[in-house]
Amino acid sequence: MKIARHAEIMKLIEQYPISTQEELVEKLNERGFKATQATVSRDIRQLRLTKVPSDKGKVRYAANGFASGEMADRLMRVLKEAVVAIEPAGTILVVKTGIGLGMAAATALDDAFSDRIVGTIAGDDTVFCAVKTEEAAQSLALLLESRIRS
Repeated sequence: MKIARHAEIMKLIEQYPISTQEELVEKLNERGFKATQATVSRDIRQLRLTKVPSDKGKVRYAANGFASGEMADRLMRVLKEAVVAIEPAGTILVVKTGIGLGMAAATALDDAFSDRIVGTIAGDDTVFCAVKTEEAAQSLALLLESRIRS
């Protein structure tokens, strides 16, 4: 069932400008898939979907379909576009983003800095990045600032 649901999600995000988990749940339910927001949240993570800009200044879910050679550049572009502010808070790095770009930024941070970040939690416009020490948070904040502001 999960494989079929994942395939349906990929079809749906290609057909419709779906921008929220709730919209995705609704479309899946219309197509006969019993889904909850929690299920869709896991599916989005497993499928590595990101939010990308769409028409009229909105965002929508999209598949991560870039080749690995292009990945580093793409990740930095996402972070440059999404990140508004960076603030270390103990062993957490708080990253503020534009509205609707939290998940895209979290995915990019996880991929770009997987050697430094233990894990991330994304909201609509905020990402919490867990790191091992306060020094690691300070160091990552400086590195991230230098890369996205260049």
